[in-house]
Amino acid sequence: MKAPSLTLRQWVGYTGFALVFILVAAVAVWRGDILKAGLDPQVPFQTYEPPPAPDYGLASAWALRDARAPGAGVAHVFFVHATTYEGGSDWNGPIDHRDAATDLRRSVLPNYAGPFARAGDVSAPRYRQASLYTRLTLREDAREARAFAYRDIDAAFSAWLQAHPTGPIVLVGVEQGADLVDRLLHDRVVKSAELKQRLAAAYLMEGLIPATRFEVVQLCQSRDQVGCVLAWKSVEEGDDTEANRVLRRALVWDERGALVGADGAPTACVNPVTGSVKQSASAMRDSRGATNATNLEWDARPAFQSRIVAAECRDGILWRSPLNSESFRARGSWADRRKIPPFNLFFADIEADVLNRTAAWERSRGA
Repeated sequence: MKAPSLTLRQWVGYTGFALVFILVAAVAVWRGDILKAGLDPQVPFQTYEPPPAPDYGLASAWALRDARAPGAGVAHVFFVHATTYEGGSDWNGPIDHRDAATDLRRSVLPNYAGPFARAGDVSAPRYRQASLYTRLTLREDAREARAFAYRDIDAAFSAWLQAHPTGPIVLVGVEQGADLVDRLLHDRVVKSAELKQRLAAAYLMEGLIPATRFEVVQLCQSRDQVGCVLAWKSVEEGDDTEANRVLRRALVWDERGALVGADGAPTACVNPVTGSVKQSASAMRDSRGATNATNLEWDARPAFQSRIVAAECRDGILWRSPLNSESFRARGSWADRRKIPPFNLFFADIEADVLNRTAAWERSRGA
């Protein structure tokens, strides 16, 4: 008996279903590329007109300006924040972009500037930050946008130094900000005997910086060393794909002030749990406390989960143990999950480290 043939309506239905299936599958496979393309400004950086420059004489140009927690110490902390502007029409975001400012206030400052609140007054300039898109590509335009952001950081640092002519200084950069503070160290601190004497420590958090950068201002070898740098990029133990990705994207400042490929140069890693290049950290013995401080007020002290993170520097990467706590899971949109995490696994360790180094700086000066 001959099977009945499909009707035209059935053919149309099956064809439509197949097309929908193919479309859904394509979106699933290339979703990241599609979303990343949506952040591309679609204009060469050479012809791009950036937003107006900040005036660092105005309070509005600072996310934090000499913010002090109760009982804070005597250090002056200069904090350069991580990427909060996603991108779109601009290579470099305006300092008053609403969503970027909200992310900075609710997530980045409490989690990453928070560990320095007890050390002294903390200042964090708003700047024309390179967009998240520039972290997702090695295009020349993206590198130029990241280098452009340094103009604002250099100007903010000059204004900040005028307001803080004496006392110990602590320099902090997170992710994109780590690159900028690395250049600040070499452009301003290395070339000034006075600033080298005033430097208690510099923290380049979640930044992948070539180890060759730290010959004059050296990487910290012990907790009581002053005038040194702690730099690290953390990756979850076993995630070799992520480690290889970040190593391929490592950049370094050249003599012209441009970011160029690091060409496989060894990268710097100082363990924030131990404050040392060489020592590993046992989760049960050394970790002082991880926290999710998102949405906390500036002077509110977060609750810590201690002894849950093991961390070890190997081959220029800080390998840290996986965590199962709901407090330490990346959430939000595709773009949110590519920004700095909205928690800090080394909060209490960094806090203890900076307090120890600033106290050591004061002892060394007979203060």
